Amino acid sequence: MPTISRTHRRAAAVVSVLAALASTVTAARAQSPDTAPLRLNQIRMIATHNSYHREVSFAEKVAQRTTDANFWNLEYSHASLPVQFQRQKVRSIELDVFPDPEGGLYGRPLVRTAAGLGPLTDPDYAEPGFKVLHWADHDYNTGCVRLTTCLRQVKAWSDAHPSHTTVPVLLELKSTDPKMEARGGARSPAWTTRLLDALDAEIRTVFGDRRTVTPDDLRRPGLTLEQSVLTHGWPTVDRVRGQVMFLMDNQDPVLQNAYRAGGRDSLQGRVLFTNSRPGRADAAFIGWNDPTADNTAVIQDLVRRGYYVRTRSDVPFTEASSGSTARLDAALASGAQIISTDFPAPGLAARYGSDYTAELPSGAAVECDPVTAPAPCRLR
Repeated sequence: MPTISRTHRRAAAVVSVLAALASTVTAARAQSPDTAPLRLNQIRMIATHNSYHREVSFAEKVAQRTTDANFWNLEYSHASLPVQFQRQKVRSIELDVFPDPEGGLYGRPLVRTAAGLGPLTDPDYAEPGFKVLHWADHDYNTGCVRLTTCLRQVKAWSDAHPSHTTVPVLLELKSTDPKMEARGGARSPAWTTRLLDALDAEIRTVFGDRRTVTPDDLRRPGLTLEQSVLTHGWPTVDRVRGQVMFLMDNQDPVLQNAYRAGGRDSLQGRVLFTNSRPGRADAAFIGWNDPTADNTAVIQDLVRRGYYVRTRSDVPFTEASSGSTARLDAALASGAQIISTDFPAPGLAARYGSDYTAELPSGAAVECDPVTAPAPCRLR
Protein backbone atom coordinates (compact mmCIF):
# COMPACT_ATOMS: atom_id res chain seq x y z
CA MET A 1 0.00 0.00 0.00
CA PRO A 2 1.56 3.33 -1.04
CA THR A 3 2.42 5.82 1.69
CA ILE A 4 1.54 9.56 1.72
CA SER A 5 4.53 11.84 2.06
CA ARG A 6 4.77 14.49 4.79
CA THR A 7 4.72 17.17 2.09
CA HIS A 8 1.49 15.83 0.68
CA ARG A 9 -0.07 15.68 4.13
CA ARG A 10 0.86 19.33 4.76
CA ALA A 11 -0.59 20.38 1.41
CA ALA A 12 -3.82 18.54 2.19
CA ALA A 13 -4.04 20.27 5.56
CA VAL A 14 -3.56 23.68 3.95
CA VAL A 15 -6.28 22.92 1.40
CA SER A 16 -8.60 21.81 4.22
CA VAL A 17 -7.99 25.03 6.17
CA LEU A 18 -8.55 27.20 3.09
CA ALA A 19 -11.77 25.34 2.31
CA ALA A 20 -12.99 25.91 5.85
CA LEU A 21 -12.16 29.60 5.63
CA ALA A 22 -13.95 29.89 2.30
CA SER A 23 -16.99 28.17 3.77
CA THR A 24 -16.99 30.57 6.72
CA VAL A 25 -16.71 33.61 4.45
CA THR A 26 -19.51 32.31 2.21
CA ALA A 27 -21.75 31.74 5.22
CA ALA A 28 -20.98 35.23 6.56
CA ARG A 29 -21.78 36.79 3.20
CA ALA A 30 -25.05 34.87 3.03
CA GLN A 31 -26.06 36.39 6.34
CA SER A 32 -24.72 39.90 5.76
CA PRO A 33 -27.18 42.79 5.47
CA ASP A 34 -26.45 43.50 1.81
CA THR A 35 -27.54 39.99 0.76
CA ALA A 36 -30.37 39.41 3.25
CA PRO A 37 -33.73 39.30 1.46
CA LEU A 38 -35.62 42.58 1.67
CA ARG A 39 -39.08 42.54 3.20
CA LEU A 40 -42.17 44.33 1.97
CA ASN A 41 -41.95 46.95 4.72
CA GLN A 42 -38.32 47.70 3.84
CA ILE A 43 -39.09 49.44 0.55
CA ARG A 44 -41.02 52.60 -0.27
CA MET A 45 -42.83 54.05 -3.26
CA ILE A 46 -44.76 57.03 -4.57
CA ALA A 47 -48.55 56.70 -4.73
CA THR A 48 -51.21 58.91 -6.23
CA HIS A 49 -54.03 60.39 -4.18
CA ASN A 50 -57.50 59.91 -5.75
CA SER A 51 -55.73 58.14 -8.59
CA TYR A 52 -58.86 57.84 -10.78
CA HIS A 53 -59.82 61.56 -10.55
CA ARG A 54 -60.71 63.61 -13.61
CA GLU A 55 -62.10 67.14 -13.65
CA VAL A 56 -65.65 67.71 -14.85
CA SER A 57 -66.45 69.77 -17.96
CA PHE A 58 -66.17 73.56 -18.04
CA ALA A 59 -69.96 73.91 -17.98
CA GLU A 60 -70.13 71.73 -14.87
CA LYS A 61 -67.36 73.72 -13.22
CA VAL A 62 -69.50 76.83 -13.53
CA ALA A 63 -72.33 74.94 -11.84
CA GLN A 64 -69.99 73.70 -9.11
CA ARG A 65 -69.03 77.25 -8.20
CA THR A 66 -72.62 78.16 -7.37
CA THR A 67 -72.80 75.62 -4.51
CA ASP A 68 -69.17 74.95 -3.54
CA ALA A 69 -66.94 77.73 -2.18
CA ASN A 70 -63.98 75.35 -2.32
CA PHE A 71 -64.52 74.30 -5.94
CA TRP A 72 -60.85 75.01 -6.71
CA ASN A 73 -59.95 72.06 -4.50
CA LEU A 74 -61.27 69.74 -7.22
CA GLU A 75 -59.21 71.07 -10.12
CA TYR A 76 -56.67 68.34 -10.73
CA SER A 77 -56.68 65.33 -13.02
CA HIS A 78 -54.70 62.12 -13.18
CA ALA A 79 -53.57 60.09 -16.14
CA SER A 80 -55.13 56.66 -16.56
CA LEU A 81 -53.91 54.01 -14.14
CA PRO A 82 -51.79 52.16 -16.76
CA VAL A 83 -50.07 55.44 -17.73
CA GLN A 84 -49.34 56.21 -14.08
CA PHE A 85 -47.66 52.82 -13.66
CA GLN A 86 -45.87 52.83 -16.98
CA ARG A 87 -44.74 56.44 -17.39
CA GLN A 88 -45.00 58.23 -14.04
CA LYS A 89 -43.27 55.65 -11.80
CA VAL A 90 -46.33 55.35 -9.59
CA ARG A 91 -46.48 52.06 -7.67
CA SER A 92 -49.48 52.54 -5.40
CA ILE A 93 -52.94 53.96 -6.07
CA GLU A 94 -56.01 55.17 -4.17
CA LEU A 95 -59.61 54.52 -5.24
CA ASP A 96 -62.76 55.97 -3.67
CA VAL A 97 -65.50 53.34 -3.68
CA PHE A 98 -69.28 53.82 -3.53
CA PRO A 99 -71.74 50.93 -3.22
CA ASP A 100 -74.25 50.47 -6.04
CA PRO A 101 -75.77 47.00 -5.57
CA GLU A 102 -78.67 47.52 -7.97
CA GLY A 103 -76.85 49.65 -10.57
CA GLY A 104 -77.70 53.05 -12.01
CA LEU A 105 -77.52 54.95 -8.71
CA TYR A 106 -74.93 57.52 -9.81
CA GLY A 107 -75.86 57.98 -13.48
CA ARG A 108 -77.68 61.34 -13.15
CA PRO A 109 -75.35 63.72 -11.25
CA LEU A 110 -76.98 66.92 -10.01
CA VAL A 111 -74.08 69.00 -11.31
CA ARG A 112 -74.82 67.83 -14.86
CA THR A 113 -78.48 68.76 -14.52
CA ALA A 114 -77.46 72.20 -13.21
CA ALA A 115 -75.19 72.62 -16.23
CA GLY A 116 -78.01 71.72 -18.62
CA LEU A 117 -76.50 68.36 -19.51
CA GLY A 118 -78.25 65.02 -19.67
CA PRO A 119 -77.58 61.80 -17.76
CA LEU A 120 -74.32 59.95 -18.18
CA THR A 121 -74.22 57.61 -21.16
CA ASP A 122 -71.41 55.28 -20.10
CA PRO A 123 -73.14 51.88 -19.71
CA ASP A 124 -70.91 51.03 -16.74
CA TYR A 125 -73.01 53.36 -14.57
CA ALA A 126 -76.05 51.12 -15.11
CA GLU A 127 -74.25 47.96 -14.02
CA PRO A 128 -74.61 46.70 -10.43
CA GLY A 129 -71.46 46.68 -8.33
CA PHE A 130 -69.08 49.17 -6.78
CA LYS A 131 -68.36 52.49 -8.44
CA VAL A 132 -65.23 54.67 -8.28
CA LEU A 133 -65.74 58.43 -7.98
CA HIS A 134 -64.88 61.30 -5.65
CA TRP A 135 -68.13 63.04 -4.71
CA ALA A 136 -71.43 61.72 -5.95
CA ASP A 137 -73.60 64.29 -7.79
CA HIS A 138 -70.89 66.96 -7.62
CA ASP A 139 -67.40 65.73 -8.58
CA TYR A 140 -68.04 62.42 -10.27
CA ASN A 141 -65.67 62.26 -13.27
CA THR A 142 -63.34 59.27 -13.21
CA GLY A 143 -60.88 57.36 -15.35
CA CYS A 144 -62.66 54.07 -14.59
CA VAL A 145 -66.30 53.93 -13.47
CA ARG A 146 -66.52 50.43 -12.00
CA LEU A 147 -64.17 49.09 -9.37
CA THR A 148 -63.69 45.95 -11.43
CA THR A 149 -62.69 48.08 -14.44
CA CYS A 150 -60.06 49.91 -12.39
CA LEU A 151 -58.72 46.65 -11.00
CA ARG A 152 -58.60 45.02 -14.43
CA GLN A 153 -56.45 47.91 -15.62
CA VAL A 154 -54.09 47.26 -12.73
CA LYS A 155 -54.10 43.53 -13.48
CA ALA A 156 -53.36 44.07 -17.17
CA TRP A 157 -50.28 46.11 -16.26
CA SER A 158 -49.33 43.55 -13.61
CA ASP A 159 -49.65 40.66 -16.08
CA ALA A 160 -47.34 42.51 -18.46
CA HIS A 161 -44.79 43.14 -15.69
CA PRO A 162 -44.91 39.97 -13.55
CA SER A 163 -41.77 40.80 -11.56
CA HIS A 164 -43.08 44.11 -10.20
CA THR A 165 -43.00 44.76 -6.47
CA THR A 166 -46.31 44.41 -4.64
CA VAL A 167 -48.73 47.21 -5.56
CA PRO A 168 -50.69 48.57 -2.57
CA VAL A 169 -54.23 49.66 -3.51
CA LEU A 170 -55.77 52.04 -0.99
CA LEU A 171 -59.57 52.00 -0.88
CA GLU A 172 -61.62 54.75 0.73
CA LEU A 173 -65.16 53.48 1.26
CA LYS A 174 -67.54 56.38 0.74
CA SER A 175 -71.19 57.33 1.08
CA THR A 176 -73.27 60.04 -0.54
CA ASP A 177 -73.31 63.57 0.87
CA PRO A 178 -76.46 64.34 2.95
CA LYS A 179 -76.55 67.85 1.45
CA MET A 180 -76.67 66.38 -2.04
CA GLU A 181 -79.25 63.83 -0.93
CA ALA A 182 -81.44 66.69 0.38
CA ARG A 183 -81.30 68.31 -3.06
CA GLY A 184 -82.57 65.12 -4.70
CA GLY A 185 -79.25 63.43 -5.35
CA ALA A 186 -78.34 59.78 -5.00
CA ARG A 187 -78.63 58.08 -1.61
CA SER A 188 -76.12 55.26 -1.14
CA PRO A 189 -76.86 52.22 1.03
CA ALA A 190 -75.05 51.97 4.36
CA TRP A 191 -71.82 49.98 4.57
CA THR A 192 -72.90 46.81 6.36
CA THR A 193 -70.98 43.59 6.93
CA ARG A 194 -72.98 42.04 4.10
CA LEU A 195 -71.99 44.84 1.73
CA LEU A 196 -68.36 44.59 2.83
CA ASP A 197 -68.50 40.85 2.13
CA ALA A 198 -69.66 41.75 -1.38
CA LEU A 199 -66.71 44.15 -1.75
CA ASP A 200 -64.24 41.41 -0.86
CA ALA A 201 -65.97 39.07 -3.30
CA GLU A 202 -65.85 41.62 -6.12
CA ILE A 203 -62.13 42.23 -5.60
CA ARG A 204 -61.52 38.48 -5.72
CA THR A 205 -63.20 38.26 -9.14
CA VAL A 206 -60.22 40.19 -10.50
CA PHE A 207 -57.41 39.33 -8.08
CA GLY A 208 -57.63 35.90 -6.53
CA ASP A 209 -55.79 34.91 -3.37
CA ARG A 210 -52.67 33.85 -5.31
CA ARG A 211 -52.27 37.40 -6.62
CA THR A 212 -53.10 39.17 -3.36
CA VAL A 213 -51.20 39.73 -0.11
CA THR A 214 -53.88 39.36 2.59
CA PRO A 215 -53.93 39.38 6.40
CA ASP A 216 -54.16 35.58 6.30
CA ASP A 217 -50.75 35.48 4.61
CA LEU A 218 -49.14 37.29 7.57
CA ARG A 219 -50.99 35.93 10.58
CA ARG A 220 -49.33 33.04 12.44
CA PRO A 221 -51.17 30.29 14.38
CA GLY A 222 -52.09 31.40 17.89
CA LEU A 223 -51.12 35.04 17.26
CA THR A 224 -53.09 38.14 16.33
CA LEU A 225 -52.30 39.92 13.08
CA GLU A 226 -50.42 42.61 15.00
CA GLN A 227 -48.40 40.07 17.00
CA SER A 228 -47.56 38.20 13.80
CA VAL A 229 -46.34 41.32 12.00
CA LEU A 230 -44.30 42.68 14.89
CA THR A 231 -42.77 39.29 15.74
CA HIS A 232 -42.31 37.60 12.37
CA GLY A 233 -42.38 40.54 9.97
CA TRP A 234 -43.74 41.04 6.47
CA PRO A 235 -43.15 38.73 3.48
CA THR A 236 -39.98 39.16 1.48
CA VAL A 237 -40.19 41.41 -1.56
CA ASP A 238 -39.30 38.58 -3.94
CA ARG A 239 -41.88 36.17 -2.52
CA VAL A 240 -44.77 38.53 -3.28
CA ARG A 241 -43.68 40.01 -6.59
CA GLY A 242 -46.48 40.33 -9.12
CA GLN A 243 -49.09 40.69 -6.40
CA VAL A 244 -51.31 43.47 -5.04
CA MET A 245 -52.32 44.40 -1.50
CA PHE A 246 -55.54 46.17 -0.49
CA LEU A 247 -55.63 48.73 2.33
CA MET A 248 -58.68 50.42 3.87
CA ASP A 249 -58.20 54.17 4.18
CA ASN A 250 -61.18 54.75 6.50
CA GLN A 251 -60.71 55.14 10.25
CA ASP A 252 -64.46 55.15 10.94
CA PRO A 253 -64.89 52.72 13.89
CA VAL A 254 -68.42 51.75 12.85
CA LEU A 255 -67.26 50.75 9.37
CA GLN A 256 -64.18 48.96 10.66
CA ASN A 257 -66.19 47.07 13.28
CA ALA A 258 -68.56 45.93 10.53
CA TYR A 259 -65.57 44.64 8.56
CA ARG A 260 -64.15 42.80 11.59
CA ALA A 261 -67.51 41.41 12.72
CA GLY A 262 -68.11 37.69 13.08
CA GLY A 263 -64.92 36.79 14.91
CA ARG A 264 -62.59 38.55 12.50
CA ASP A 265 -60.66 40.72 14.94
CA SER A 266 -57.44 39.79 13.12
CA LEU A 267 -59.09 40.12 9.70
CA GLN A 268 -59.46 36.37 9.21
CA GLY A 269 -60.54 35.67 5.65
CA ARG A 270 -60.57 39.34 4.71
CA VAL A 271 -58.97 41.01 1.68
CA LEU A 272 -58.30 44.47 3.12
CA PHE A 273 -55.90 45.54 5.84
CA THR A 274 -57.73 48.03 8.06
CA ASN A 275 -56.32 51.45 8.92
CA SER A 276 -55.63 50.49 12.52
CA ARG A 277 -53.63 51.71 15.50
CA PRO A 278 -51.04 49.99 17.73
CA GLY A 279 -52.49 47.68 20.35
CA ARG A 280 -55.35 46.38 18.23
CA ALA A 281 -55.46 42.81 16.98
CA ASP A 282 -55.80 44.00 13.37
CA ALA A 283 -52.92 46.49 13.51
CA ALA A 284 -50.56 46.02 10.56
CA PHE A 285 -51.32 48.99 8.29
CA ILE A 286 -51.51 52.54 9.67
CA GLY A 287 -52.48 55.68 7.78
CA TRP A 288 -50.72 58.79 9.12
CA ASN A 289 -51.38 61.51 6.57
CA ASP A 290 -49.39 64.39 8.08
CA PRO A 291 -45.62 63.69 8.18
CA THR A 292 -44.57 67.16 9.39
CA ALA A 293 -43.24 68.41 12.75
CA ASP A 294 -43.51 65.80 15.52
CA ASN A 295 -45.28 63.41 13.16
CA THR A 296 -41.99 62.63 11.42
CA ALA A 297 -40.71 60.92 14.57
CA VAL A 298 -44.08 59.25 15.17
CA ILE A 299 -44.02 57.63 11.74
CA GLN A 300 -40.37 56.66 12.11
CA ASP A 301 -41.23 54.85 15.35
CA LEU A 302 -44.17 53.05 13.73
CA VAL A 303 -42.14 51.77 10.78
CA ARG A 304 -39.23 50.71 13.00
CA ARG A 305 -41.64 48.63 15.06
CA GLY A 306 -42.85 46.84 11.93
CA TYR A 307 -46.03 48.62 10.83
CA TYR A 308 -46.75 49.54 7.22
CA VAL A 309 -47.50 53.26 6.95
CA ARG A 310 -48.99 55.61 4.37
CA THR A 311 -48.49 59.39 4.50
CA ARG A 312 -49.05 62.34 2.14
CA SER A 313 -46.38 64.58 0.60
CA ASP A 314 -48.77 67.35 -0.41
CA VAL A 315 -52.32 68.58 -0.02
CA PRO A 316 -54.15 70.45 -2.75
CA PHE A 317 -52.78 72.91 -3.48
CA THR A 318 -50.37 74.28 -0.91
CA GLU A 319 -47.22 72.70 -2.27
CA ALA A 320 -48.27 73.02 -5.90
CA SER A 321 -48.77 76.78 -5.58
CA SER A 322 -45.70 77.48 -3.45
CA GLY A 323 -43.29 74.92 -4.84
CA SER A 324 -42.28 74.06 -1.26
CA THR A 325 -40.87 70.58 -0.71
CA ALA A 326 -40.90 70.82 3.11
CA ARG A 327 -43.78 68.38 3.50
CA LEU A 328 -42.31 66.04 0.88
CA ASP A 329 -38.95 66.13 2.67
CA ALA A 330 -40.69 65.24 5.95
CA ALA A 331 -42.54 62.38 4.27
CA LEU A 332 -39.29 61.03 2.84
CA ALA A 333 -37.52 61.33 6.21
CA SER A 334 -40.37 59.58 8.02
CA GLY A 335 -39.76 56.20 6.39
CA ALA A 336 -43.43 55.75 5.48
CA GLN A 337 -43.62 52.99 2.89
CA ILE A 338 -46.31 54.76 0.83
CA ILE A 339 -46.03 58.48 0.02
CA SER A 340 -49.15 59.80 -1.72
CA THR A 341 -49.20 62.81 -4.03
CA ASP A 342 -51.37 64.60 -6.58
CA PHE A 343 -48.25 65.57 -8.55
CA PRO A 344 -46.18 62.48 -9.45
CA ALA A 345 -44.70 63.90 -12.65
CA PRO A 346 -43.21 67.20 -13.83
CA GLY A 347 -45.67 69.68 -15.29
CA LEU A 348 -48.75 68.72 -13.29
CA ALA A 349 -48.31 71.64 -10.86
CA ALA A 350 -47.47 74.21 -13.55
CA ARG A 351 -51.05 75.48 -13.70
CA TYR A 352 -50.66 76.51 -10.05
CA GLY A 353 -47.40 78.35 -10.64
CA SER A 354 -44.64 75.89 -9.71
CA ASP A 355 -42.67 72.88 -10.85
CA TYR A 356 -43.48 70.92 -7.67
CA THR A 357 -43.13 67.18 -8.20
CA ALA A 358 -43.15 64.36 -5.63
CA GLU A 359 -40.48 61.84 -6.60
CA LEU A 360 -38.19 59.45 -4.75
CA PRO A 361 -34.62 60.74 -4.31
CA SER A 362 -33.22 57.88 -6.40
CA GLY A 363 -35.54 58.64 -9.29
CA ALA A 364 -36.67 55.01 -9.24
CA ALA A 365 -40.22 53.71 -8.96
CA VAL A 366 -39.33 51.81 -5.78
CA GLU A 367 -36.35 52.19 -3.47
CA CYS A 368 -35.00 50.96 -0.15
CA ASP A 369 -36.67 52.49 2.89
CA PRO A 370 -34.21 54.75 4.76
CA VAL A 371 -35.56 53.77 8.18
CA THR A 372 -36.25 50.04 7.90
CA ALA A 373 -33.97 48.69 5.18
CA PRO A 374 -30.58 47.17 6.08
CA ALA A 375 -27.47 49.06 5.05
CA PRO A 376 -26.16 48.67 2.45
CA CYS A 377 -29.40 47.86 0.65
CA ARG A 378 -29.89 46.56 -2.85
CA LEU A 379 -33.21 46.30 -4.62
CA ARG A 380 -33.40 44.65 -7.99
